[in-house]
Order: sequence, then C-alpha cells, then structure tokens
Amino acid sequence: MLPAELLTDLRSLLADERIFTDPVDCYAYAYDNSRKIFPPEAVVFPVTSHEVQAIVLLCNKHKVSLTPRGRGTGTAGACLAEQGGITLSLERMVKVLKVDAANRVIVAEPGVLNQSIQDVAKPHGFFWPPDPSSAAFSSIGGNIATSAGGPHAVKYGTTREHVLGLKAVTGAGDIIKTGCYTTKGVVGYDLTRLLVGSEGTLAVVTEATLKLTSLPQTISGVTAHFQDTATCAAAIVSIMALPQLPSALEFLDSGSLNLIRRHFPDMLPAESNAMLMIEVDGSARDVADSVTAILTACRNNGLIQAMQTIDAANLWKTRKALSPLLRDIAPKKINEDIVVPVNSLPEFLDRLAHLSTHYELANVNFGHAGNGNIHVNLLINPDDQDEARRAELCLNEIFDLVISLNGTLSGEHGIGREKRAFVSKEIDETTMQLMKDIKMVFDPNNILNPGKLFPQP
Repeated sequence: MLPAELLTDLRSLLADERIFTDPVDCYAYAYDNSRKIFPPEAVVFPVTSHEVQAIVLLCNKHKVSLTPRGRGTGTAGACLAEQGGITLSLERMVKVLKVDAANRVIVAEPGVLNQSIQDVAKPHGFFWPPDPSSAAFSSIGGNIATSAGGPHAVKYGTTREHVLGLKAVTGAGDIIKTGCYTTKGVVGYDLTRLLVGSEGTLAVVTEATLKLTSLPQTISGVTAHFQDTATCAAAIVSIMALPQLPSALEFLDSGSLNLIRRHFPDMLPAESNAMLMIEVDGSARDVADSVTAILTACRNNGLIQAMQTIDAANLWKTRKALSPLLRDIAPKKINEDIVVPVNSLPEFLDRLAHLSTHYELANVNFGHAGNGNIHVNLLINPDDQDEARRAELCLNEIFDLVISLNGTLSGEHGIGREKRAFVSKEIDETTMQLMKDIKMVFDPNNILNPGKLFPQP
C-alpha cells in the first residue's frame, strides 16, 4: 500500500485527473503485449521534465518503485509494475518541440507516436527510420527504451542509430542531457547510446533529439518463393552478400504462408513453403540495378518464382498482419526475437525445425532476415501443462543454439521480465556486475523499473 504522505505530495504536484488510484482505472496500465498482468497501485501522468523529476524524488523519499510506461505495446513486460508501486505514464507528453529541416532534426517529447513523427517529417522530405510493426501506436519513448527496429533496420539500423541526444531524469532524480544536436560529437562518454535500450531502468527520457533521413526517390519490391526453408535461407545469404543492400528483407516460413492462405487463398503459389519479401529504395537507376541483382541472387535449385512487385505497401500490410493471425492456431504464443549472423541462418532454421519437431510444438517463424533477426513463435495452449513444460525446454535449447552461433537473445523487443532468466547465457558474470554497478550509479535506491533486465536471485 502506498504511503498516505506520498499520495498527498503527489496530489499537491498534479491535478486529480492526472493521478489514478482506483484499481479499475489502474488496471488499464497493468499489462502490455506480453499479456502478463501486474496492476500498479497508482498511475501518474506528468507533462513536464520537472514534474517527472519531482515524482522520481518522491519515490526515492518513500522507497516506492516507479515504472516508466509509453503505450504498452512491448512484448517483454518491461513496462509492467511487477513490484506494485507507481506507473509513470508518459502518454501525455506529446509535444513536437522543434522541426529543423536544415539540420535534419526533430526534437520531441517521449509520448509522441512514431507515426506522428513520420507525419511531421514527411512534408520536409524526411522520415525517421525505426519502423516497428506497432509504429502507428507505439511512442518514441518506448522505441528508445527498447531500441526498436523493424523491417528497414537492415539498411537503416535500429533506434540507437537515429537518436542524437536525450534529456532525461535519472533514478536518483537528477535531470541530465546527453549527446548533442549535431551528427558529429565526441565530447565525453556516449550516454545517449547507453540510455537507448536500457528499458527505463536507468533514467526516464523526457525529450529526444531525433536524426532524420531523406525519403528515397524510388521504392520497389521483389517477392521470391522457394520449395523449402533451406534454399530460401541460402538465397538470403546470397542477397546479403551483394554490394547493393536491400532496404528490407523479410522471411516467412511455411507456417506463416499457411496463415496467409487462410485469409488470402489466391495470393501465394500452392507449392511455396518459404517466401522472401524484399524492398529496395534509392534513385530509379540504383533501384533497377538492385532488383536485377536480387533476382539473380534468388536463383537456386529451390526457387519456384521471383518477380518484381510495384505494390510494396500491400506487401507490408500483409506482413504486419501476421502476428495477430497466429492466434488462429493457438491461444498463446511464445514470441522471441533472436538474432544470428546472416550466414548462420540456414543452420539455425534447420536446427530450429528439429527442436520444434522433437518437442512436438507448433512453430511459426518470420522476421527481418536481412539482419538475421527471426521472430520465433512457439504456439501453445497455456492450459496444457505438459505442452507448456515442453515449450520451456524447447525455448531453453533455442537460446543455447542462438548463443552457440554467436547470436543474441533479443534484436528489438528487449529483455524486460520475459527473457531475464536467460541473460546469463549471453552476458558473463563480470560484465553483468558492471551493468549492475552502472544501474546503481543512475538509480542508487533501485526505485526505477526494479527487477527488469537482470536475472532474479
């Protein structure tokens, strides 16, 4: 139960309509896309950096946990108030503070939606490259918290590459500024890159200086269908060896294609068991050359057909519809966003198929193959205890496989609470302790999103 003095102090700071304490109101902030439920004892809605600072200082004074939250679209449970306390919702900090086309910069508050940034940048001929499937609903604060990526990360990189600087409130209650306004700057430690991807465990971002990129002149697409996963994976390796880098390269396995067929029965060749959705952008000449090179790279003994497509928008609409369609197969999905080196994809996908067969689990895989970032979906009935046990064993072996191939456990979703038990597979004890030490420098009382990222005792 929250101290009465803390609630009194909060009410002196914020208007009543910016503090929720009724459990019914708080319940809307109890879950994210991990579908786990941890209700906070209160939800507060700051609108300035100084209000965030005051709230952080109050939580330090009363030793109450504070969980930053964007729009709750994450899949790893990073914004869940697992230890109760207060949820700090940043959804009302929605000002675009500056649009500076000459310097290709937008400065915005953390509650601004990714799509809103795109809408503001587009008339000036720019875009912000991070494009998670939740872009229409996720906030830039949430994108920064997990260093979100998306299909175009293969060419443009993840959020970390597109944030120049931050204003933030540390867990100790200090307002800090990191990075700079320019695209070049090497003064001091790179705290911006440290905060991006830290999942709200070190500081609360209250303002972000974002680096914009020019919109491409031309966009085109290629679709390629293969008889099996092995030859499709071989084509991915060939494409990524080309000098002309695609702007997106998405892989869909047979389970994904069957889901699409249920809703669009005439869209795909009947014999296709693996598919690539490829996008290229740039000047008209560069795009034409890239398409020709990619079509050539797709030619192997498993290719069924490969062709250029002009309707790239419809291509991505179909791809982004995949994740919700998984519930047609099973009521629950264990969704992991592992990454392996691109040339290890054929081995990974082959061994993954053996693991899912061994543990008798439905498995659907798709994702950003150009980065080696595959979304592995184990589909289970959570009420079947034996199936849930087999899924845990299978997942453990999948992570071991990823690490053995020099991969990483998460490419864009983050660790949160869902993957923290496996972090020690990737991070050694000495490095882990250094990370914990950094956490304590930023957040000495461990009030800021406690329990996330690190394995639990």
